[in-house]
Amino acid sequence: MAQTRNSLHAIAELLLAGPQYRRDSTIRLRVVPGAIATVTAPELRADHLNVWLGDASVAIGDATYAELGAHLGIVAGAPEGLYHDGSGAEPSDRPELDPEAAQALLAALFRGDQALRAFAPDATPVLWPEHFDVGVTVDEVNYGVSPGDGYLGEPYMYVGPHKPRTGDFWNAPFGAALPLAATVEEVAAFFAEGRKQAAAG
Repeated sequence: MAQTRNSLHAIAELLLAGPQYRRDSTIRLRVVPGAIATVTAPELRADHLNVWLGDASVAIGDATYAELGAHLGIVAGAPEGLYHDGSGAEPSDRPELDPEAAQALLAALFRGDQALRAFAPDATPVLWPEHFDVGVTVDEVNYGVSPGDGYLGEPYMYVGPHKPRTGDFWNAPFGAALPLAATVEEVAAFFAEGRKQAAAG
């Protein structure tokens, strides 16, 4: 699962956010059913098997990120000069993607996206390529879902106030986090509880 997660992160960074940033100066990505995608041109998206540019696609297979980009007429590479973290992948690296694991991780991100839309209908969820999580910020509190990272190696939901809070709810260094709930409604309820706890101080 970790290799697949890292490869999806690299695809988001090198094949979606990088080309989009070099054209339109934004690194914001979005989650769509079964895939992740750019928000502006070029119209790129990636699912558990392929990377797409419009209606054209290339199978992820054994190709390097650079080769995948070349097949679609784009230059693979992360956005430059914006952040210091990220996937750590280079265009010459090869993704290691298990399709079943990739489907599960993409489904987790979509569940998070839908829960965020239910919880905060006036906010637009963003998939950030730096940490590879989907989130929104409302009243100086971050809400989101990560497919897993160095903090927790499985999909999880989180609430991260800009100003630290104290209390039993706040169980993570950055705020509060729990393994991702099974339904959109449960994830949205966690965000709502986080908003309540954050407001209480």
